[in-house]
Amino acid sequence: MNELILELTEISPREFFGLQNENIELLKKYFPKLKIVARGNKIKVYGDEERLEEFDKRFDMIAEHFAKYNKIDENSIERLLTTNNSENIKSSNESHEVLVHGVSGKLIKAQTANQRRLVDACMKDDMVFAIGPAGTGKTYTGVALAVKALKEKQVRRIILTRPAVEAGENLGFLPGDLKEKLDPYMQPLYDALRDMIPSEKLEKYIEDGTIQIAPMAFMRGRTLDNAFVILDEAQNTTHAQMKMFLTRMGKNAKFLLTGDPGQIDLPRRVISGLKEALLILKNVQGISIIHLDDKDVIRHKLVKKVIDAYKNIEHQNQY
Repeated sequence: MNELILELTEISPREFFGLQNENIELLKKYFPKLKIVARGNKIKVYGDEERLEEFDKRFDMIAEHFAKYNKIDENSIERLLTTNNSENIKSSNESHEVLVHGVSGKLIKAQTANQRRLVDACMKDDMVFAIGPAGTGKTYTGVALAVKALKEKQVRRIILTRPAVEAGENLGFLPGDLKEKLDPYMQPLYDALRDMIPSEKLEKYIEDGTIQIAPMAFMRGRTLDNAFVILDEAQNTTHAQMKMFLTRMGKNAKFLLTGDPGQIDLPRRVISGLKEALLILKNVQGISIIHLDDKDVIRHKLVKKVIDAYKNIEHQNQY
């Protein structure tokens, strides 16, 4: 009797086996002449060579489906076991606008006209500025585009960075080691990634450097090749930091810079590197500048009202 051993590397055993091993039972139903044993993160299959080859092929289709949709269930497994082509398996509510199938199959797509313009700009140009107030989906859409590029093997890694300057706080006064000090600044990036990549896979990506999350200072001296690079909160960069970052661009790289010129936390009299770059680079071919506004706010409905209220006060020069 021949043996086939399959290891679950891209799919968590809990996801693949299903509740009370229902997915394994389904496999046994479709391959009654094979002995299938699931233990830990391995599946051992015993039987004749021809049937083992068929099982191996179907398993690859199931793994490919999960890698794309981050979801596997009884219906999709049944379809994959009976179809001749995994590409024919489509989520019933999938749209051509979907950027990423997030955790548990959550559909992540551009939700407003300006977010769609941002997506189009990133597809067209290698350097894009996304400018707009809080809650307009700049960072979230950018991370989705980066994850999409990684999944489709357009890039080999994702690099997410931001200047460690927030609301006048100083890193030296925060407790803990360097990572513990930096994590609060990087939290919005972690949050977006957790929506789009299963936790076990995300941990693996961070551990092996496929996804890197680091402050701006860590960019100095590097050449960023084959990477989708996002600079978040770019309004808090200085002239020197912005120039340093923009010149890190290597071969086959995508750079997305997000920021809100209305929320600068730099010391007074320090010019924002983002505001300066928007003036200097506005006519450079191959660079897109996309402006998002309060119509793109997709947080709680009160966020839009808060932005409008502050805007009115600022226009009246009373703040």
